[in-house]
Amino acid sequence: MKPNSNIIDILQALQVRKLIFTDLFVPEIMLPGDLEFISHTRLVSELEFVNCIFLRPVHWQYTRSLNLKVTSLRFHKVIAAPLDERFDIFNLKRWLETLENLTLTESQVASIPCKIGRIFRALHFLDISGNNFQDQSINSTFCKGVFPQLQVLKLNHNNLTSYETLCKTLSNFDTLTHLVSLSQNDFLPGVLPFHCMWPQSLQIFNLSNTGLERMDRLLSPNSKVLDLSANNIFTLDFSHSALKELYLYNRLQTFPSVHQLPNLEILNLDGNCMSRLRSKDLLYLKHLQSLKAGHNLYNCSCTYYIREIQDLAAKETLLLDWPQNYVCESPPIYQGYLIKDVPLSLLHCNKTLISQGSVVKLLMCLSLVLHLLLA
Repeated sequence: MKPNSNIIDILQALQVRKLIFTDLFVPEIMLPGDLEFISHTRLVSELEFVNCIFLRPVHWQYTRSLNLKVTSLRFHKVIAAPLDERFDIFNLKRWLETLENLTLTESQVASIPCKIGRIFRALHFLDISGNNFQDQSINSTFCKGVFPQLQVLKLNHNNLTSYETLCKTLSNFDTLTHLVSLSQNDFLPGVLPFHCMWPQSLQIFNLSNTGLERMDRLLSPNSKVLDLSANNIFTLDFSHSALKELYLYNRLQTFPSVHQLPNLEILNLDGNCMSRLRSKDLLYLKHLQSLKAGHNLYNCSCTYYIREIQDLAAKETLLLDWPQNYVCESPPIYQGYLIKDVPLSLLHCNKTLISQGSVVKLLMCLSLVLHLLLA
């Protein structure tokens, strides 16, 4: 159906930027007509389908030229026929070549055929989170020539297991600046590859909740943000001169080596197993603006340990979560105390207490590990 002049006037007058279709059965044979109507609007640039079921006919095609201004297309929790055998999508090639943002989440998608990926010549943002992509299908999806302008990629909550395969697959995407999220993929433990280099353009890298046990030294030299939260990392020692933000909610037992991260501005050590903050290590961080280190297993048996933290807290803009998240875990007499309330005059750096505190810290850290494994 082609809209008549009166309907076109109404469509052109609409002050609407986004159209959302929710909880619908969508016969695909009607899509060309729907797009025909949308093409007559002046402002609509975003189109979404949420919780929809697409009903595919045996065959449909659309040959008329569309002048769609939609640059953002989102599918969330949709059910449709697999993309692998679809030829009808090529009839929308002229429009899809101009699409800038594509979101396809929680829709049981296992792959995007290479021939379809090559259509998206202008795509900057791609979110395929919450699907069924595996190592092999991610390799075929990101074949040579697909998404040539891609800058932001989200891959969290898929079935990826090989860190090395993913690195090799994406290594030639020299426009990629944000690998926003790989979280909730379960990379197999083992030695990380040292012969694969991530794209030089990569600036924001999220490896949270991926099962990693150590950190790859071969980050892009231009990476500025690194999120390693919720992994199995016990120690951390790597160098990166460009890094500005580092997030480390993990199982660290000691303060990480930071002297090779000279430009760090934000450091998050919240929720680890550390017994103290080593303030002298922070002297290397000349540009540090924010430090979060609450919810650790702090040993409050020694005056020196307490003063290290209190001196950092005295810098108003540094410990943003002070004092409520800084609580003593040992010795037993001060367990549960806020560190700011511990009476320094009664403390002595007694080696026996420190030793007992170390044992308590170890037991608590093991308890935390067990809790995370069972969660």
